[in-house]
Amino acid sequence: MPANVVVCGAAGRMGKTLIGLIQEHAELQLVGAVEAVGHPAVGKDAGEVAGIGTVGVSVVDDYAAVAGPDNVSLDFTIADAAMDHLRTAAAKGAAIAIGTTGLSAEQRTEAEQLATQTRTIIAPNMSVGVNVLLKAVSDVARILQDGFDPEVIEIHHRYKIDAPSGTALALGKAIADAQGKDFEQEARFSRHGITGQRTDNEIGMQALRGGDVVGDHTVIFAGFGERLELIHRSQSRECLARGALRAALWLPSQAPGLYTMKDVLGL
Repeated sequence: MPANVVVCGAAGRMGKTLIGLIQEHAELQLVGAVEAVGHPAVGKDAGEVAGIGTVGVSVVDDYAAVAGPDNVSLDFTIADAAMDHLRTAAAKGAAIAIGTTGLSAEQRTEAEQLATQTRTIIAPNMSVGVNVLLKAVSDVARILQDGFDPEVIEIHHRYKIDAPSGTALALGKAIADAQGKDFEQEARFSRHGITGQRTDNEIGMQALRGGDVVGDHTVIFAGFGERLELIHRSQSRECLARGALRAALWLPSQAPGLYTMKDVLGL
């Protein structure tokens, strides 16, 4: 039996990519597509919205109408919408994987509480490569604790509304956790003017925006006489979508709880 998938944010760039890939995947079946109230895609066939032809699933504006315990939702919307969907998923027992970034601290706290009521993945980046990078960065940070300064640099397209990216924050937190640091206290999000010399404990975080860049992340461990750089470049949103589909296949069989892509990939 194929896994039944609901795509939230069906008319967005990620939503369209997901719908197209689901149609190519024999183990997945699209059973729902959701967009915001008033969106021009509502009422149209999800496949036509995605540019792949009719698939027999109409875009709706009521997530509750398509969420259920026998399907898994893939959510790439905005923070407020993702939280509304998570509340509904928790109430209905629907599995849900959220790739939306920009959750506030309060939303993250609520999300972690809601997650235990159903099967939930919250991942700032569902790319397989990025999650391997997270694991590698954690291992490297643990080894290079003395004499190497960590810096995280990311660049995304000009339309991204949050900065730094959720992935960059996850990389910074991975460094902090590996080195026993408090990320909120040690993160340095910008430098301007007479800043004084770099401290031993700080974790530099820099965000660049421009053009149509899907998303590049670089982690630098700068030492004396050498530096180590770990880089991931997203060539298209397909890498995020393919990771999300792996999550959709894995999540429905799990016990209620909050999971990450590390769990999906066994990292």
